[in-house]
Amino acid sequence: MKAGDEVSYYLTPAEEAIKVYGVLYEDDNVLVIDKESGVNSEAIFFSLAPQGYRPVHRLDRNTEGVMILAKNEAAEEELLSCFQKRRVKKEYLALVFGHGMPKHAVERAYLEKDAHAKRVTVRAQGRGDAIETEFQTLEERGETTLLLVTLHTGKTHQIRAHLAFLGYPVVGDEKYGDHAANRKFHAARQRLLSKRLVLWSEGSLTYLSGREFVSPKNL
Repeated sequence: MKAGDEVSYYLTPAEEAIKVYGVLYEDDNVLVIDKESGVNSEAIFFSLAPQGYRPVHRLDRNTEGVMILAKNEAAEEELLSCFQKRRVKKEYLALVFGHGMPKHAVERAYLEKDAHAKRVTVRAQGRGDAIETEFQTLEERGETTLLLVTLHTGKTHQIRAHLAFLGYPVVGDEKYGDHAANRKFHAARQRLLSKRLVLWSEGSLTYLSGREFVSPKNL
């Protein structure tokens, strides 16, 4: 390819009809959406960029649920500060293989990212960034368990890799999960939902501090 070339691609009517996200909240400063599973965050950012929307975090392609975007520079700076300084509470629902998990636990480990392989490795100790993941057992469903997961650190693939390291892989996760169990349950996409996001914001977004944004979806 060279400068000036035009690239086109075509979608089927079924592909065009696929829902990308729903709007949970919007004002002059922020847009909060409920992303669908199977949608790349980057595709959403690209489609909204001409309207001035600015990304401040992302979800994996097959993770669905709540995301927030900024609509101006001041909101972008404050949201980035919230994420960097851990003034954001992010809660997820995860359906995992296994049962008999503690009712509540806070697990710590180390996560090392391999950018070339596009995956991470979790270890009890050693190289990598320190991670902290909190989970609460909500419901046991035979061979699977529904968890409420709270991220205290937000590293790449943290929930999926950490739960797999603990012996409870996310249902449908093809990267870190149990492939045989996924086939048995016909689970082609990971069952992971960004359920709730709470900001403790300042400055131009003080009015949003403590407000909860919740996805209506469940697992």
